[in-house]
Amino acid sequence: MAKTRSQRTDCAKCPLQECDGLRPLDPKQIAFMQSFKQGEMAVDKGTQVLVQGAISPHLYTVLEGVLMRFRLLEDGRRQTVNFMFPGDLLGLQGAMDDPLTHGAEALTDATLCVFSRDRLIELYREAPRLGFDVTWLAAKEEAALEEHLVSLGQRNAKERIVCLALLLMRRGIETGVAKGGKLALGITQAQIADMLGLSLVHTNRTLQALRRSGLVAWSLTEIAIPDLEAAEAYAALDPAIAGGRPFI
Repeated sequence: MAKTRSQRTDCAKCPLQECDGLRPLDPKQIAFMQSFKQGEMAVDKGTQVLVQGAISPHLYTVLEGVLMRFRLLEDGRRQTVNFMFPGDLLGLQGAMDDPLTHGAEALTDATLCVFSRDRLIELYREAPRLGFDVTWLAAKEEAALEEHLVSLGQRNAKERIVCLALLLMRRGIETGVAKGGKLALGITQAQIADMLGLSLVHTNRTLQALRRSGLVAWSLTEIAIPDLEAAEAYAALDPAIAGGRPFI
């Protein structure tokens, strides 16, 4: 269920300003965003926020929680595309005036900041640095999809799962969702298999092998990576680069 919140977070007191992995807005940008922001929406776990094929009048920034972006195939199967963490911009993907090519569902209870899609040109005109940040986020999304393609084409099953767990854990650490090497996130084995192009049986066996090796412990409710450096070395994934990720 999704519902509009009667109270909304003051942009000057936005919790995203305190996230280690996000770059804080300056006072002028905060003032602009306070007027640009239309409202907030509370979303229950399991609620579909974006519907594939619809034309959404809104864009959203994830304020709290984690969402999953997916693509529906003609035969009804669902392909997981990626995951959206606090600070991520939702609904930007795809041509601005065309129907959405994807859907989005809340994996946890979430809160979204709501913006009018029609006013996006105003952001580029009145706050060009924020407009550049929107473009950066779109480019970063493309880079993440490239990394996913590399995993599908060049990594074996264990490496694919470790790589996905690392990418989720990194985003969780950057945004305060993950703590102590653990990320509370309900992703089923079927969803993992779906995203990584593996059979469900192979996914189950690989997860068990990774748990025994101590690299990754992935349950229905939590991802745990005891040694991030060891996992990065195993998956041949470049170490995370420190620095603030922009958000609006």
